[in-house]
Amino acid sequence: MFRRRVFTAILLAGLAAGVGDTLLAIGMYRVSPGPIYRSVASGLVGREAAVRGGLVTAALGMLLHFFIATTAAAVYVAASSKLKLLVERAVPCGLAFGVAVYFFMKDVVVPLSAARPISFTWAGLMGHALLVGLPIALVARRSLGNVFPRSASHGS
Repeated sequence: MFRRRVFTAILLAGLAAGVGDTLLAIGMYRVSPGPIYRSVASGLVGREAAVRGGLVTAALGMLLHFFIATTAAAVYVAASSKLKLLVERAVPCGLAFGVAVYFFMKDVVVPLSAARPISFTWAGLMGHALLVGLPIALVARRSLGNVFPRSASHGS
């Protein structure tokens, strides 16, 4: 039963973070999801191939995007199943996790890929905190909160 709750939490949190990050990119870059997902795919296939690939490349990028979001969710949910603080203090921990995800993607994942480097932006940082980390943490709290009974003095 516990494993099923963890698995469901990971999938739901990954979906929430993937949608949140897509909405963030749409708002920041003022483009439709197609170019956003092709940009994600460019990390694997290169920029020119991503642009030429059209819908197929956009689908690949969407798959990669949600895989990355679900992987981030798996990290947080797995840690939440062991560390009571991540469930009890979901809001500040989720915001901090979103910031960590932003810098991990910007400074580790993207430089190791074929994608163009990403410049720091406050909108990107805050967007990841609010639209990636926070939803992951709230889903984890909702799914795993009864694993650790919340004390009256520790709410978030």
